Amino acid sequence: MTIDEIRAEIDSIDDKLLRIFNRRAELALQIGHLKKQLDLPIYDPEREKRIFTKMAANNPGPLDNNAIKRLFERVIDESRSLERIKSKGL
Repeated sequence: MTIDEIRAEIDSIDDKLLRIFNRRAELALQIGHLKKQLDLPIYDPEREKRIFTKMAANNPGPLDNNAIKRLFERVIDESRSLERIKSKGL
């Protein structure tokens, strides 16, 4: 493959990631709404541990588990921030 072909594939993957990140955020907002109704905390450290453990177990590489954890920490942190903002009605 040429550099341009590889970059085109990366661009396509980036477009898919964008859609997936936004869909995940929509679902996180739904969970945030339910948590508010049920008076549950936004932050659930046990849930996050389960996510990290699952991702590490399913990680085929080449990214190592620490890199995967950092990526998911970012995604989860952004989802949690969005939940907090929306739960305050902003």
